[in-house]
Amino acid sequence: MSFSIDTKSFAFPVLVADIGGTNARFALVDKPGAPTRMCGKTATAGHPDISSAIREAVFPETDIKPRTAIIAVAGPVTGDTIPLTNAAWVIEPLKMIADLGLQEVVVLNDFEAQALALPGYTGSDIEQMGAGAVRDASAKFVLGPGTGLGAAAMIYASDTWIPVPGEGGHVELGPVTPEDLEIWPHIERVGGRLGAEQLLSGTGLPRLARAISAYLQADRMFETAASITQAAEDNDPVAVKTLEVFARGLGRVAGDFALTVLARGGVYLTGGVTPRITRFLTDGGFRAAFEAKAPHEALMAKIPTFIVRHPDPALEGLASFARTPEAFAVDMQGRHWAGAATKA
Repeated sequence: MSFSIDTKSFAFPVLVADIGGTNARFALVDKPGAPTRMCGKTATAGHPDISSAIREAVFPETDIKPRTAIIAVAGPVTGDTIPLTNAAWVIEPLKMIADLGLQEVVVLNDFEAQALALPGYTGSDIEQMGAGAVRDASAKFVLGPGTGLGAAAMIYASDTWIPVPGEGGHVELGPVTPEDLEIWPHIERVGGRLGAEQLLSGTGLPRLARAISAYLQADRMFETAASITQAAEDNDPVAVKTLEVFARGLGRVAGDFALTVLARGGVYLTGGVTPRITRFLTDGGFRAAFEAKAPHEALMAKIPTFIVRHPDPALEGLASFARTPEAFAVDMQGRHWAGAATKA
């Protein structure tokens, strides 16, 4: 049975984990002021469960066993057994406590973890695209085209950062430009609609490429996002046009979210697709689409946009939460589990 408390500090060392459909990444925070210490990456398919992965990937890297685990998973946390969407693991926090000798386990949404990282980015962690400047203590938004399209807001209120995850990646995406109007009839619908994730993601890119191929009357077929980005490097016209339209659509959706929460603290792009299409995000098309929000073009021009260059943003977000939980208003109801000794 799970229970929640108003956690103001965690028992250190804290293990943080980013659990994806393919890989699990781990890091340790040894004490409140310590840096994040990377300590393992492993394929989820190589282990029967998370406890096995931690024993093999993390324990050999540390002499002091973790007392707390804070885990990010793709999808909602709705009970004591949490199945992963794209992997065979089922996260069972109480079993982890028993298996690994932990005092407590916290499970959060993966884009909640991405949002937790936003206030701490500095220097080379991010690369700005276009104009605008960050306004301190203002809302931020993170958008991540990867396998799907993740999205989360980070709201600042009452001197506190409040991460707000959701399913924003499934908002509608319609045509705007004259070129869009010619391309959109060729795009296959999913469930009778065109959500942003159905185009602006690794799984959506081949769908968009098929429509572009039909629009250009070209006999080209791409099965994977990687084949499209590779072909674009060789200046294949279908691949290049696909990524131009992709970047433009991503700019429009990012602009929509910036308006929704008035993200004067910036909009940040993460996800596996983002670093592979940098030249299409920085050539002006993304930013032009982002700002084209009449009658608010002047407002949009002041909101900055960034590519996140930090190699492990979700882990860094969880580590920030571990160090200073009092700086964040994170809902712990049904997402915090503790062993008997800790409850007592």
